Amino acid sequence: MLSENSVVADLFAALVCCVVIFAFLLLWKETAKRGEDQFSCFAGHYSGSLISNAHYIVCHVLPCRIANTYHYTPGFRGATLAAITPGVNIIRMLLIGSGIWKDEGTVKSMSRYGDYRELLKGPLYYAITVTLACAVYWRNSPIGIAAICNLCAADGFADTVGRRFGRQKLPYNRNKSIAGSVAMATAGFLSSVGYMYYFSYFGYIQKSWGMVLGFLIVPLASALVESLPISTELDDNLTVTLTSIFISSLIF
Repeated sequence: MLSENSVVADLFAALVCCVVIFAFLLLWKETAKRGEDQFSCFAGHYSGSLISNAHYIVCHVLPCRIANTYHYTPGFRGATLAAITPGVNIIRMLLIGSGIWKDEGTVKSMSRYGDYRELLKGPLYYAITVTLACAVYWRNSPIGIAAICNLCAADGFADTVGRRFGRQKLPYNRNKSIAGSVAMATAGFLSSVGYMYYFSYFGYIQKSWGMVLGFLIVPLASALVESLPISTELDDNLTVTLTSIFISSLIF
């Protein structure tokens, strides 16, 4: 049995994460290349969210025993190794998004309009957020949960609801809808609370009603900032991430 603080345990966990995540990326890319336009539209909306959550789950919340050891050991080494996989994805997004690396499958699976430069926006922000959640906040901080859930879950859900039911626009921003903002706050809150219970089950954090209240405040603030005209100018993926981290840092 490997020690819970074993270097081998961390290296093995890092290898498993890399294999799982990049297998998922390859599958998603190949499916997008062979898929129809409808799938490509779906991929452009949700691939960043799905892949980021997959990164987060594999790196954080799967502490199941693999080869008689924990998924990652506590502390700096485990956090650093967990950040490697999404960190590599940052480099991929920069290379492909700048046109240095030609990868039609990745562009098709992670962009809405088939423009490789789109990867320098949402997909890049997703990868950076997951890397920070691993390296800085690791699995014992609700700040990482808030950042992931409000960007990688809430923002995509808000876009879907807003497009379908967003007939009533916000009076101060005609590009955003009331339905989309409500959906974003709701999805951010529910997903954050769900992750809180999951982390708590494995003993990483101590759940509390105060934390639940914090997870309500953060998505409300993120949805408010996302609804402002400035988010249209700067890219809401960036403003939502910064708002989530800032507000949750004050609360938690």
